[in-house]
Amino acid sequence: MKLHYQLMPQEASASAASPIILLHGLFGNLDNLGMLARDLSQHHPVCKVDLRNHGLSPRSTEMTYRAMAEDLLALLNELRFDKAIVIGHSMGGKAAMALTALAPECIEKLVVIDIAPVAYNTRRHDKIFAALQAVTNAGITQRQQAATMMREYLDEEGVIQFLLKSFHAGAWRFNLPALIEQYENILGWQEIPSWPYPTLFIRGGLSPYVQDSYRDDIARQFPQARAHVVAGTGHWVHAEKPEAVLRVIHRFLDGA
Repeated sequence: MKLHYQLMPQEASASAASPIILLHGLFGNLDNLGMLARDLSQHHPVCKVDLRNHGLSPRSTEMTYRAMAEDLLALLNELRFDKAIVIGHSMGGKAAMALTALAPECIEKLVVIDIAPVAYNTRRHDKIFAALQAVTNAGITQRQQAATMMREYLDEEGVIQFLLKSFHAGAWRFNLPALIEQYENILGWQEIPSWPYPTLFIRGGLSPYVQDSYRDDIARQFPQARAHVVAGTGHWVHAEKPEAVLRVIHRFLDGA
């Protein structure tokens, strides 16, 4: 699929640096990693991407990591990026990891934010799906009304406001039916060949998504992986402590 994206040119006039591709998570869009994009674009060209079935990118009944990786490879070819640094959060991190299997030579470095290359058994989004479906079924067109209905299903106001960023003119800017139908694929994972190049896993200290028990899975698929834990943060670690996340990303990109 031809993905929707925004390309931010490198601000600094120094020698050209490797481009960075930023990938959001489930229910997100290309603006979700905006704080990272604004900082990183000072020294790199940055491309923010809407993954398939999200934002303004095309919709499909297929939502597998292989398909998402194929979309990303097509985007790299369209932009004529021989190599890129890829940074992905959650589902976007899995899409980035899947790209290493499809086109290992196209990725210079990989940053995975709060997700592991494993299949998850816990369904953490069923209440979210119910809230989103309730808004759709009620024919609600105003964000305030949507928020009121969603509070009947969800307790975390931050999650509600995050989801409402994708609510426009009475419709969700993600393909809700496909995400519900393909949810097992989003949770799942098929182990990929070893990718022996620099990889950074950033984990929220309070998040359940990257467990110590996943170390062998990570090391087997990404033998050069290093990990950094940001204390006191959950799954949206980059939104909760962006300065801390950026510091560790810069150290990694600089080879420290």
